Amino acid sequence: MSVAVLGAGAFGTALAVALSVRGPVTLWGRRIGWREENPLLPGVMLPGQVRVTQGMPDGAQTLLLAVPAQALGRFLDDHARALNGRTLVSCAKGIDLASGRSPAGLLAAACPASTVAVLTGPSFAADIARGLPTALTLACADAATGHALQHQLSTPALRLYRTADVTGAELGGALKNVIAIAAGAAIGAGLGDSARAAIIGRGFAEMTRFAALHGALPDTLAGLSGLGDLILTATSEGSRNFRFGLALGRGAPFDPAVTVEGAATARAVARIAAARAVEMPISTLIAGLAEGRIDVKQAMDLLMARPLKEE
Repeated sequence: MSVAVLGAGAFGTALAVALSVRGPVTLWGRRIGWREENPLLPGVMLPGQVRVTQGMPDGAQTLLLAVPAQALGRFLDDHARALNGRTLVSCAKGIDLASGRSPAGLLAAACPASTVAVLTGPSFAADIARGLPTALTLACADAATGHALQHQLSTPALRLYRTADVTGAELGGALKNVIAIAAGAAIGAGLGDSARAAIIGRGFAEMTRFAALHGALPDTLAGLSGLGDLILTATSEGSRNFRFGLALGRGAPFDPAVTVEGAATARAVARIAAARAVEMPISTLIAGLAEGRIDVKQAMDLLMARPLKEE
């Protein structure tokens, strides 16, 4: 089956490059001012097997959607009719702030005739584009489609592990961005690696609690799409969410053109947590930081002043 990647940012371009070892790939972008080298991936040249287009591809049955989570709703408003009936693989990580839905939820609602899957896990676009070893989770509720996609989208350097737990895979990828912002803020404020470790540990507990509330399996959160992605994102400046947290901690400006999925996700999670009376202290404080209602010192003071409890 032919494959197209919708979204020509760094991650979408990297996926197209990686998958081109299996055959021709179409890479779609709304506005593409380049043809051979995406400026977001310097030094990575597009192979001949990748065709770049600004016209919605109509021949591919499998579509990987590498559209940012907060832009996906608007994208579907414009293109759902053209996508409906095809196999859709969401590569976005977040929770839509307007609707409270996950990317897979948005896709399923807009394209009811499609089978929806999720590709997520610990990965940086530059690593994937350069063919460095990467393992990801492929989540699909339909076993036959999941099995077919696992084989279609795996390459010698890109290894996919399959699960039917779409909810757990998506929430792991969304929530780890929030915790990565908190970890970056701790380092940026000079609070040290011990503080970061505490945030990662307690943040993972938040992730698991929130995901369980939505019916996810604990084992999913403990795998690549949860803990694995959290470790990568909360410990490396290769992560945009971690760098955003660093800037918050330092009181420094951050490029508004850079997509930071965790900021909007924190706000969505805080709303859901309040409505369902579930404790998400780190996520709630990151929402406050992202909205400018509190600063890092206030956030850390609030965390440290919480009642003592069993772990």
